[in-house]
Amino acid sequence: MDNKFIEKASGAIADKYRLQILLALSEKGSLNNSDIQEMTGLSQPCVSHHVKTLIDSGLVNSHKEGRNQNLSLNKEGLKDLSGFLTKLT
Repeated sequence: MDNKFIEKASGAIADKYRLQILLALSEKGSLNNSDIQEMTGLSQPCVSHHVKTLIDSGLVNSHKEGRNQNLSLNKEGLKDLSGFLTKLT
């Protein structure tokens, strides 16, 4: 298990807005930055920061379609994080 990945992923979910984004992605399957901005009430630059953190952590995938950035959960990354947390019990 890559400790750097665990460090980034756990840091990413430690923020209430990023956790909210992950939960919404789990429910809806995909979101774009406008959806996240509407859901959280955050400014566009703030949303971009949180989205970049989630992508860099390996928990979220990003697919560009024109000007839109569509986000989805990275199931493999989530499984790796879950596996690490399970080992702690």
